[in-house]
Amino acid sequence: MHLGALFIASHVLTSGSVRETARRFQLSPSTVSTAIHNLETELAMKLTERASGELATLIASGRVLEGLEPIMAAIGELGQWAGHAGAEIDEAWTSRIPVKIVTMERFLEVADQGSINRAARRLRLGQPQLSLQLANLEKFLKHRLFERQAQGSVLTEEGRRAYQIFMAISQAWNDLKSSADERYRRTARSLRIGSIIPTGSESWVARCLGSLVSEWNLRRNNNAISLVSMTADDLREALKNGRIDVAILDSVFGLENFRHRELLQTDMVVIAPPDSTETSVAELVAGHPICMPSPRTGLGHAAMAFSYERAPNRRLRGQDITAADSLPVIVDLVANHGYVSFLGRVSAMPIADKVRIVDLDEHLPMSYHVAFNHRKAAADACTVIIEAAARITSETVARTIRPADAGARETAA
Repeated sequence: MHLGALFIASHVLTSGSVRETARRFQLSPSTVSTAIHNLETELAMKLTERASGELATLIASGRVLEGLEPIMAAIGELGQWAGHAGAEIDEAWTSRIPVKIVTMERFLEVADQGSINRAARRLRLGQPQLSLQLANLEKFLKHRLFERQAQGSVLTEEGRRAYQIFMAISQAWNDLKSSADERYRRTARSLRIGSIIPTGSESWVARCLGSLVSEWNLRRNNNAISLVSMTADDLREALKNGRIDVAILDSVFGLENFRHRELLQTDMVVIAPPDSTETSVAELVAGHPICMPSPRTGLGHAAMAFSYERAPNRRLRGQDITAADSLPVIVDLVANHGYVSFLGRVSAMPIADKVRIVDLDEHLPMSYHVAFNHRKAAADACTVIIEAAARITSETVARTIRPADAGARETAA
């Protein structure tokens, strides 16, 4: 992180606007956005978010602004010393200060050691590399900072002034970072599990996650469990960008670079209103509005294709088909508002008292999966989830095999 970016980010948090900051400092909006993003990354916390196209600062930004105050004061002093501040700070120059905090800390180390050689060894850097960084720092500030003597490097008068400024910045930055480092350690210890949204507390997904938490804590694992439910699309993105470690979802499409295991097998069924009388899927699809998971999910994609194939002359051709990535909402629409939908049998069985389950006229297999990253804790959690799923689903749907299929297999045997 360099000082110019800190100055830019501080102004964004104060003004609440990327574009206003860009105009004021004569920078591109992308440069300003990068500055605030880098600060969020360094501090391991979210400071802003987009709301209706506008930037909104979060509560945490107030604390960060307080922590940045001594840094901003020191940057102002630096600009005055370097001849770029009069009655007011030269914002255009300040927003472009290329000096990195790590470079300042290396300067402080050389000053404390009184020798570039000793500082290079402590920093595990090559002496030429460290000497070049100091030379570039002197060139930018237009002041000679060290006198090279036989016994080492001694600060000049200008160097002592720079030392005071850089020490103030370093101490304030380390104070900000210390709380961020602790947040990072807590996050690193946490095992983040993401799942498709369960139909309710009685669903196999909810019960699997409940079993995971209970068993995990009984084992007194070092990693605390953190749970979140979201759509299948969001689960893929969250796993890819590292926001979760394990994902329970109905398709591993797009996750080829992650380890994954099959969680359970089932087949697709129709769920219909409890008072409906239609006996075939075609009649149900033709006579009721449909609500189903969006086509972005594995289940939604298969259900959408199936419903169109079975009802090519469907009234309004899809205008009464609603996509909803909330299974509790889908269940309510079916149970109370006359809709029909499609679910995996394993998800439909626990809500059989609320809806009518109708078999398809052909067996349409489905499978659920767990995908996970490289962490050993993630693999351990997957094993527990798979064991829980096998136990829970066997209690309710007899290994998710339809009665007709089971009878056929017994006859064949």
